[in-house]
Amino acid sequence: MAYSLGQFRLQAAKSLEFERFQHTIGVEVLACDLAKKYQINAEAASLAALTHDMAKAYSIQEQIEKAKEWNLIHYPEDLQCPQVIHGRVAAYMLQNEYGINDQDILNAVANHTLGRPGMSPLEMLIYSADLTEPSRCFHGVDKLREKLYDDLKEGTLACVEHTINYLTQSAKVIHPLTLLTYESLKKNEND
Repeated sequence: MAYSLGQFRLQAAKSLEFERFQHTIGVEVLACDLAKKYQINAEAASLAALTHDMAKAYSIQEQIEKAKEWNLIHYPEDLQCPQVIHGRVAAYMLQNEYGINDQDILNAVANHTLGRPGMSPLEMLIYSADLTEPSRCFHGVDKLREKLYDDLKEGTLACVEHTINYLTQSAKVIHPLTLLTYESLKKNEND
């Protein structure tokens, strides 16, 4: 790896707002802990966690412009709720600006907001750690963490269900990729 984890940690500290940086470190801590439990590469988990929100250093408008320029808009909902595209933008930056070519890391970063059908263990880990890292405090977060420590797939399914319920109760758009992720995890649970 041309860049060290320390360099990515320092870059996150410099480029992200303080709360976003704290969140990023929280995601890294939880992701590394879960990686050890599930025998997932801890360095890959750290890298994905440290970079998952790197595009948040840009305004939403800048993220949209970059996503359009780099052909990262795949659904009409990407523009209806553009806060979901920063993962794809970050993954593109990782690959094209930093030379990170590990597809599992790139997928974990790209899909941490919406998920995708057939997620790898690293993708599930980053998706779930983003929602449940230690500074998150919403009703039910402790139960989600417990489920993640009991079983990564079932815990991730619970995280996706939580997100769908939250969006439904808030009368917000549910991205089709999140619904496909839910269906995929639910099908795997029943297989």
